[in-house]
Amino acid sequence: MSERSARTADRFGKVAVLLGGRAAEREISLKSGAAVLAALLRRGVDAHPVDPDERIIEQLRAERFDRAFIILHGRGGEDGQIQGALETIGLPYTGSGVLGSALGMDKYRCKLAWAGRGLPTADAVPLRDTADLLSAEALGFPLMIKPAREGSSIGMARVEDAAGLAEAWRLARRFDDLVLAERWIQGAEYTCAILDGEALPLIRLETPHLFYDFDAKYQADTTRYLCPCGLDAEVEARLRRLALAAFETSGASGWGRVDLMVDEDGQPFLLEINTVPGMTDHSLVPMAAREAGLDFDTLVWRILETSLDRG
Repeated sequence: MSERSARTADRFGKVAVLLGGRAAEREISLKSGAAVLAALLRRGVDAHPVDPDERIIEQLRAERFDRAFIILHGRGGEDGQIQGALETIGLPYTGSGVLGSALGMDKYRCKLAWAGRGLPTADAVPLRDTADLLSAEALGFPLMIKPAREGSSIGMARVEDAAGLAEAWRLARRFDDLVLAERWIQGAEYTCAILDGEALPLIRLETPHLFYDFDAKYQADTTRYLCPCGLDAEVEARLRRLALAAFETSGASGWGRVDLMVDEDGQPFLLEINTVPGMTDHSLVPMAAREAGLDFDTLVWRILETSLDRG
């Protein structure tokens, strides 16, 4: 580490890498956090792992942290809660603020925001009680059922009929009292990483599963990630602009990821936003960053720099 690099790292002060948490995605967050922590340490940043509990505000104050790198996935870390807590003590942090985090985490309200701006997204209805099942059936089968405020495809299922719809709704309610029934889109799935106002190269996701579920993401060895994605340059550029518009419309900022599909007629449909995506060296954002010429350590550094815009 050169003296110049060390001086540059000093501007961040003491950094809390918030990882783990109590959400369903805890184990993934621990892996992401370990990778982020290692990258920061390699760059000379005074970074420390912090697994937050109910005493997190007291801990951050007592240990005199200067900023936080949020790498908490799911509820508590990606939904505006930790962001709001950090705002109350004036501690700068990475990524989206309270509103962008909360809206990005809520798939239903995020879709409403997109629709309000005229951005394409699949027709969907919220499921809160049994009466809503009829509205979902009116969309036509097959349908995708998903908890409105979970990540990593937790609680998601494709259903083919009314009986399957009722069962999938019952199972999804274990994760969230608000469930979303969405018209099934048949086509190719893509994801677009966003970094500091720039849409990075698209990644195409291919899996033999019915959809890109939890097993396809984290356990199966049959999932393929294509980057470059294989699209015509003009088409990819158009989809990257769409992803950036979706990201900004939701109030998200700093960094994140937008998932979308393109149906068999070439029509794109926005799926959801991840404001704190996975950050292991095998995750999708680092993969897109490598295609854009950024190695993992540089990517992590750039994300930490988003905290300089706060406080």
